Amino acid sequence: MTYQRLADDLVAQALGWRPAPDRYIKPGRSWITRSRFKPLDNVDDALRLLDALTADYSLIATPGGAFTVKVCASGRVGEATGEPKARSICLALGRALGIEVEV
Repeated sequence: MTYQRLADDLVAQALGWRPAPDRYIKPGRSWITRSRFKPLDNVDDALRLLDALTADYSLIATPGGAFTVKVCASGRVGEATGEPKARSICLALGRALGIEVEV
């Protein structure tokens, strides 16, 4: 699975948005362009997904080091370490939800 597919699956599961070619369709038929919602690149967007899926997580940042994320969701644990922070959050979420991701 590609990173874009990971983002699409997370957006669908966390927010109930439906992926379309250049946008996400929200409930009520409103929409947001993909360029305005980038959970793999934007920490605020990644945290929005995280908060929508679970409140059981830890985020650890070490000065000059990697960013570590541990997420518990749907009875499973997902972990990821690395940079950028937003991508690490999404990878941990995907692993907790059982989504296979090519890294």
